[in-house]
Amino acid sequence: MYPMLSFEMVTKIFKKELFSPMQIALHKISFSVDRGHTLGLIGANGAGKSTAIKLLMDFVRPSSGTIKINGKSPANFLLRRKIGYLPETVHFPPNLNILNLINFTVAACSVPKKKAKQRAEQWLRELDLWQVRKKSLCTYSKGMQQRASFVLALINDPELLILDEPMSGLDPMGRDKIIKLILRLREKGKTILFCSHILDDVDRLVDNVLVLHKGEKLFYGMPDELARLEEKKSMAEAFVTLINRKDGNV
Repeated sequence: MYPMLSFEMVTKIFKKELFSPMQIALHKISFSVDRGHTLGLIGANGAGKSTAIKLLMDFVRPSSGTIKINGKSPANFLLRRKIGYLPETVHFPPNLNILNLINFTVAACSVPKKKAKQRAEQWLRELDLWQVRKKSLCTYSKGMQQRASFVLALINDPELLILDEPMSGLDPMGRDKIIKLILRLREKGKTILFCSHILDDVDRLVDNVLVLHKGEKLFYGMPDELARLEEKKSMAEAFVTLINRKDGNV
């Protein structure tokens, strides 16, 4: 059986543009994520995390190498029906409400109306948006917009969840709610890939971590294995040591 997603020797080069040099965003990256597993994608700014997610979503195409989701190319648009995507930054149309966007999402993903209605109410209630479901999205706080993004990512009951900085803009209570939600989705067998700068959350939530740095893969494996290799008490400490050593700072 195919892994849920895989990169095989993937390189992404952004061509030289006016006032901007050629950029190698990813260089010969290989990894895979089995079904029902959770992968944490970590790295400093400019590591290539966002590029990896854009490649999975087919927003950009690789310069070389192969990407597969459930054995198929991300260019296969039918895959989108089984993917839930939460972007790092959301730009909701200010004149619409969350119900408008739910209707659009379920139509795009061909979700039956009865199931769509059940799921919409379930997630809106669980993520504390039921009472404001008819209010314009421009009235939502940053945390509310983040929770609204989760509703849209989950409405099609995806097999694969791609979460880019899922804790962004959340207060401590909202963060705790989302952590518990991710743990529950993991227990249900969802495959989850997420990137976050909050390494304690990554350590708690994932089966494996992929450490990227300046487009290169530095480590792929279990968080406690990274800590052991770097002789540190935590994955977060090990990550800092690994990056500093790569940059010649230790």
